[in-house]
Amino acid sequence: MTVKKTFPKILWLIVSSSIFFIILYFALFYYTKKAEKEVYKDSVEHFDNEIHKLLDLESKPVLVAINNDSNWDEFVNFIASKDKVWFDQTIGNELEIYDAEYLGAYDAQKNFIIRTPTPRIKTLDFIPKKAMDLLDKEGIKKFYLKIPEGIVEVTGAAIHPSDDPLKNKTKTSGYFFVVRLMDKEFFENLQHITNSKIEFLGSNVVIKEEKNKIATAFQLKDSNGKVIGQLLFQRNFEIYFENTINLLYIIIVTFFISLLVNLIYTRRLVYYPLDLIRRVLETGNKKAIKLLKESNGEFSYIGNLFEENNNQKLELITAKIKAEESDRLKSSFLANLSHEIRTPMNAINGFTDLIINTNINETEKLEYLNVIEKSGKNLVSIIDDLIEMSKIDSNQISPNYTVVNLESCVSELYETIKVTIPKKSIEFILIKSSMPAEFNIITDDIKLKQVIINLLTNAIKFTDVGMVTFGYEIDEKNEQIHFTVRDTGLGIDEQEHQNIFDRFKRVDSDVSIKVGGLGLGLAISKAYVELLGGSISLESKVGKGSTFYFSIPLKYAKVDNIMVRPVNNLEVTKSDSKLILIAEDDNINFLLFQKMMQHKNYEIIRAINGREAVEICLGNPNIDLVLMDIKMPIMTGFEAIEQIQPMRPNLPIIAQTAYSSSEDKAKIEEAGFTDYITKPLDRERLFELLTKYL
Repeated sequence: MTVKKTFPKILWLIVSSSIFFIILYFALFYYTKKAEKEVYKDSVEHFDNEIHKLLDLESKPVLVAINNDSNWDEFVNFIASKDKVWFDQTIGNELEIYDAEYLGAYDAQKNFIIRTPTPRIKTLDFIPKKAMDLLDKEGIKKFYLKIPEGIVEVTGAAIHPSDDPLKNKTKTSGYFFVVRLMDKEFFENLQHITNSKIEFLGSNVVIKEEKNKIATAFQLKDSNGKVIGQLLFQRNFEIYFENTINLLYIIIVTFFISLLVNLIYTRRLVYYPLDLIRRVLETGNKKAIKLLKESNGEFSYIGNLFEENNNQKLELITAKIKAEESDRLKSSFLANLSHEIRTPMNAINGFTDLIINTNINETEKLEYLNVIEKSGKNLVSIIDDLIEMSKIDSNQISPNYTVVNLESCVSELYETIKVTIPKKSIEFILIKSSMPAEFNIITDDIKLKQVIINLLTNAIKFTDVGMVTFGYEIDEKNEQIHFTVRDTGLGIDEQEHQNIFDRFKRVDSDVSIKVGGLGLGLAISKAYVELLGGSISLESKVGKGSTFYFSIPLKYAKVDNIMVRPVNNLEVTKSDSKLILIAEDDNINFLLFQKMMQHKNYEIIRAINGREAVEICLGNPNIDLVLMDIKMPIMTGFEAIEQIQPMRPNLPIIAQTAYSSSEDKAKIEEAGFTDYITKPLDRERLFELLTKYL
């Protein structure tokens, strides 16, 4: 019943739309002639704009090149010296660059100096002085001239020193001209660029309009603005209206044939697919979608769209679940962050209050201060991780490749971490490579060290009894360096492996809660390894320990064979009286420096900003060392060292900064600082630096 009711409606739709089509066709025919004129007019205007833009674009390289050459101090010197050898070797070799036949130079008095032509131009000096007067006003100008060899395109520029960007006409040193001959080769190139037929016309020739062609003229003007000729650009106008009536008969006959075919096949080709579409829209029937995809023509495409729409709905549902999970994880992360920050802050505030407001003996006071110091370090570590993760997320981190002695790097890390392990029940072992690096390698040593330190710190943190080992192997065949960090600690559940490197996820357990932290170390390590072009992976079983593997590309800096440098143990000795300048705008930080150094034999003076630091360093030759704050008013530490170093290159200048990322450290080294110390200040690190450089 539905088919019988619907089919007459479809038939009536076909007939009525056909009648409408015929009426519409005759109406369109009426306006065809009118449209023909409008189309022709618009085409000519568009063609004219296109030609002028293409000609401007074709001249652009010459204008850019001549602007660079004419604003060149060496060219200014040539005008004065008239050194022919310099011109031939420097400017004369640029004929091919300019794609020109003539390069010429004139002095400030508009006298001819020299030229470099191709054999096609014999004329020596043909640039009018009025053209040079025009260059005094406009700087650069393109115009056309008639010379015995034919019409030429001339691009001229006034020559100025590089310190005269505004091209002050009072500083004009001379004039430089680039000449291109408008010969057969020039026209062929122009025809290719504009996809047009080009014809040269006289200055007074009027362009005739042709029915099947569009044309535009480009006037060739000399330096006075006088038209000396025209370039006629023509292109075929492939729009014909004469066959419209004949096409009408063909269309009408074709229409009736197609109408008959439509009546026969409407049910199979139109109604049935429309019915399938109705079923899909009403119920989302998957079987109807499948049948619709098997239909012919556009209905098959519609079936594909329905299927894609269903898939997208499923993807949206999945994405919504993931977004909700992400929100939940972020909320959990923020709650954990709040807890981790409040824990050391609670200790700092609480024990500080006890020291200030209660009567305690020296032993208790020392115990409380140790707790405050440890809590402060934990707080700084949390903030450093958050800042580093923020920089990674905003793509502000980039590798700083340097030449690295890999054996020394690994040995130094081993010795450094070894002395920090408080647990005597943990055996810390460095696995020697079976094939050590034969040459220095190229990598970012700061990020490499940070990855190893993060992995070793985690391994030690979650291992109560047993051992922690690390080492590397060289894989020259695949050009890789493979690092391994292994522990016999608690291990990680296999279900957590896929989330272990995610920044908002942490394996929550009694031990992880006990040791604290945000769990960003592994996320930062993964980001660093991938930044260096490598990969990181994990093997772990609960109760048996964990093994982290990561690889980075092997790039040798092939110089002499390397030797492992021993780890230097600094011998701290008390120096004689030395004069130290502390550039620090913060009163509390300066007071801290004073209190740390009050029992040492040092004389201290202070600068409260960068400018004052520069004045003191340059005015007092007795200063032996400078502790320079990076962020100061009036003049920063970076600006101050730029002025101090040229005058006192041997003065040790140590940067003190609250920034601690690898990029900040690299920036400090590039600025020329002798060394650096980070805030919060470490007393032992301070005295180590003072002993080293004094």
